[in-house]
Amino acid sequence: MNTQDRPIPDRDMIVARATPPGAGGLAVIRVSGPGCREIARRLFRSSRPGFTDLRPYRLHHGHFLSPDGRPVDEVLAAFLPGPGSYTGEDTVEISCHGGPAVVAGVIAAFIALGARPAEPGEFTRRAFVNGRLDLSQAEAVAELIAARTRTQADMALARLDGAMGERARELRTALEALRAGVCLAVDFPEDEVECLSREDFAAGVENVAGKIRALIEAHGRARPWREGASVVLFGRVNAGKSRLFNALLGRERAIVTDVPGTTRDYLEETLDLGGMPVRLVDTAGLRETPDEAERLGRDRGTGLTERADLALFVVDGSVPLPREAASDDAKELALAERLGPSRVMAVVNKADLPPGAPDPADVLGDAGFATVRISARTGQGLDELMAVIRDRLLEGGPPEDATVPSLREAGALAAALAELEALLPDIGAGVPYDLLGVRLETACVELSGITGEITSEEVLRSIFDAFCIGK
Repeated sequence: MNTQDRPIPDRDMIVARATPPGAGGLAVIRVSGPGCREIARRLFRSSRPGFTDLRPYRLHHGHFLSPDGRPVDEVLAAFLPGPGSYTGEDTVEISCHGGPAVVAGVIAAFIALGARPAEPGEFTRRAFVNGRLDLSQAEAVAELIAARTRTQADMALARLDGAMGERARELRTALEALRAGVCLAVDFPEDEVECLSREDFAAGVENVAGKIRALIEAHGRARPWREGASVVLFGRVNAGKSRLFNALLGRERAIVTDVPGTTRDYLEETLDLGGMPVRLVDTAGLRETPDEAERLGRDRGTGLTERADLALFVVDGSVPLPREAASDDAKELALAERLGPSRVMAVVNKADLPPGAPDPADVLGDAGFATVRISARTGQGLDELMAVIRDRLLEGGPPEDATVPSLREAGALAAALAELEALLPDIGAGVPYDLLGVRLETACVELSGITGEITSEEVLRSIFDAFCIGK
């Protein structure tokens, strides 16, 4: 769908609360669309003598009235004329007290005079339709709202500034220049018109393909920073996983007792680890049990461990670590060995007690696992453990270039790259230029989908439906 073919929303007026729901000191009500200034003027009574109108880009103090003239609240009103507003349309914002009754009264007044409640993401969709944002920037708005760490916010801001869209346009421009050379060869096959040689054509395609590969690789590197990394604690019952879980969080989140099997399902919390959001998971210990609920919790925990970015194999360091196949410890060790030292760290707990013989730390070290000895009860070794976790997860630090594609954009880049990689052998094989141009055109269409210049209604709906109402 071309930009000029985007479905233009009905030129009606929409209204919604732009601040989070619930009671608060302040709330902002946003109204966008033709006629919002006139309706706001009817509902607003300025505290200034001689007030005649809502002047653009000024805060006006006064009272907000219901359509029948009853006071609703003391407010600040601002008028933001289009096309310079967020949506590109005339917009009014009312700052009022954040009580639910007050907010409902302000919204109800606008609805009574012709506005309708906004749908999720409708303000941002209008900004996209009106050319205030490209699709990459619109996605970045949602990412910025959801950012839990400074690094996530920085990456969203870079995309909100239009950096990702600019990259996509640069790549598409390079491909369109190649298409022009191809078209020249097709349109004037018998004339001595200077056009791209096959060698130069292949070099140009490979140059663009290399830049696309770099962006896709950047998406992979940035994924833990954008989406968060998962750290799962696993081990047999009473190894001290829940106590360690609490110690890492710095608060009592999991119930800790000496009774085996206290944790029957997994628990999870989020940590900010040097700018990376980390999903910390405590799983049920592995043991044979007739309890169906505990068995289900154990199986869930195993699945989470297998998918974790980093798994912490927690063992009781005060007892030997047997390798008999029937033992619970041996089953956990088999899981650790299957995942491998690159994804598993060994945490030898209960360092406040004498070590078992042989020492589990030695056994695990000999198996190739990085090992940290700690006491979750006393706190011994926790600082070292946190440092090692940071080193493992934050290896290389946050991406130097915060402009990295989202999952949707990485998919579009991958589709464009597939066309270019299929094109290269065709160039060498002497395939006619008119057929080569088809793949170039398809790659350009995929890149245009990043900014939304060519995209489907289904894609637009999936993006904007995920927004909160009021944004």
